Formats: sequence, structure tokens, C-alpha cells
Amino acid sequence: MKETPVLGRVKLNDEPGRLAALYRYQVLDTGPERPFETVVSLIEDLLETPICAVNLLDADRQWFKARRGLDVCETAREIAFCSQAIEQAEPLIVPDAAADPRFAENSMVTGEPHIRAYAGVPLVSPDGYQIGTLCAIDTKPRDFAEHEIKLLTKCAKLVVDELELRLQAGTDELTGVMSRRYWMMTVQEEIQRAARNANLLSIAMFDIDKFKRINDTYGHAFGDLVIKSVVNACLEHVRAGSKLGRLGGEEFVLLFTECALDQAVVAAERCRRAIEDIRLTAPNGDEVRVTASFGVAPLFSYSLSSDDLIELADRALYRAKHAGRNRLEVGQVAANIYPDSA
Repeated sequence: MKETPVLGRVKLNDEPGRLAALYRYQVLDTGPERPFETVVSLIEDLLETPICAVNLLDADRQWFKARRGLDVCETAREIAFCSQAIEQAEPLIVPDAAADPRFAENSMVTGEPHIRAYAGVPLVSPDGYQIGTLCAIDTKPRDFAEHEIKLLTKCAKLVVDELELRLQAGTDELTGVMSRRYWMMTVQEEIQRAARNANLLSIAMFDIDKFKRINDTYGHAFGDLVIKSVVNACLEHVRAGSKLGRLGGEEFVLLFTECALDQAVVAAERCRRAIEDIRLTAPNGDEVRVTASFGVAPLFSYSLSSDDLIELADRALYRAKHAGRNRLEVGQVAANIYPDSA
């Protein structure tokens, strides 16, 4: 297998690894946050550019965590200057995009927002993956001075530091997914956003079948391996905007934003099947198969809380367990469960 090229500590040409590093932060499609807004405001003032952004590169789009001078929150990746920037270890500086053959015909140059000068510094994760850029953009040709590029570079490091702090404060130590507290807080925020925008929302709650038996038979170290394998299987089979959290022990929950119940069921079923495909070798040489049971619940009323959704999903999960495990059940939205919803 061809070894991943490394320039210093930056890893290039490893798109699956880069996307995994990006998704680990679980930041895509989240709302505005003060630290990132402060960075773009600082760049806007000190570099005097009409456009600047904290830009994250997903598989097929660029998404702006914070932005100034842009009316959209994302664009196609194929037209993103930042997509070019993450292909090199050093900052990408374009003094005049209209005179640069790489960008002269780009729709963001020939049309809105009429990019002419661009400076983009990659956002490099601690493990060396360039997940996006901090960029400053002008609508007229411009040479960015050395001190301006240094400022961008320092601010880019601040952005990554903030992502790391955000991750550490809200993540489960073993798996790297959201902690219970942070996930519940995120769900409550998403319910409020769904109410404002008349959006759909669903969750899926699941736990690993007969996990106590696995721990008792093969030990807690192997149990931890099972948990991490289940998390990795799920993360590979849900879209980037989904939020995975660990409620505790072997119990997990997924948040699907802007997602109808039928779509959530399909996504959760993909995870169930991916978990079912896991094969691990125990310390004594046994092949261990892993399964999980799922309960899916929709946000059927904007008056519900995160606790209400968890209760509805937990009831469905209970039915899945008692119907034989390794299956999925949907929460029953009925007056006998939530009398006030009738």
C-alpha cells in the first residue's frame, strides 16, 4: 500500500483520513459560536478584507463555521479555493484570481462574491490532517504582506485549538463521540432551531446486545474494543450532520437533524447492519460477533424536550430487546405515552 505523503506533520492525499479527522469534531452544520465569530471579526478588522471565513471542507461541499461578507453558509467543494489550499502544506496566496489560470473561470471569481485576492491558511488537526482553512478574501487584486499571512496562521491555530477544546469538553473519553451532557444540550438546541425553521428531527437510541456477557467472558479491555468498533461502524454509515453521543456504558444515541422519521429509520438500519457485520477476535482466539438493538423516535411536537425524545426512543428500544434483539423498533407516538400531545 502506498504510504501517505507527509510534509512536516501535515498528511496529504489521504482523503478518508482527512474526513475522519473533520467528522471527529462533530462541528458541521452547528450554529454560530463566539470564539469562531471573534476570529473572523479580528481578521476582518486587521486585514481590512470584505470577506473572511472559517471554512471546513466536507466530502462534496465547503461549509462556513463563521463568515463575514458571504450570504451563503456553504458552496459546492468543486468551486472552493479552500479545496486547493488543503492540497499543499503552506498557505495558498492568490494575488489576482482573474489572472490565475487555476481560478480565472471560477464562478466565484466571474460572479458573486467576485473574488480577486485570496489568502487561505490550512486548519491542521493535531494528527496532521487539513480539515479546512481560515481565509481572507478581497474583491480587488492585492498582495498579502508577510505579517498578514503570519497573523492568519496564528489565528488558524486558535481555530484548531478551539475545536480541540470544544471536543475535549463535550466528548466521551473512550470513544471520542459526544458525552451525554453535551449531546443532550445539543439536542435541546436543535429542537429549538427545528421549531424556528419548521424542520424535522429524529433520534435513534441503541445499545449493544448482551454486552455484560462480553465483558464478563473476555474482560473489560476487550469490551472497550467492542464499544469503539461499534462507534466506528456507526460513524461510517451516517451523514456528516448526524450527532452520535454515548449515554453511558454500552448505550448510545444518534441525532438526525432535518430528517424525517422514515429517513432516520433507514440511517439507523444502516448502522444496525454495519454493527452486525463486526467480527472481532477475543484474547482467547474466539471470533466474537456483535449486534445492537435500536429504538427510533421522531420529534412530533416542538414542545418536547430532549428527555421526552429519549423516553420515546427508550420505549422503542425496550420493545426491540424483548422482540429478540438485533432489530429496530419505532417509537409509538400515542396519547397513552404523552397524554398532553393528544
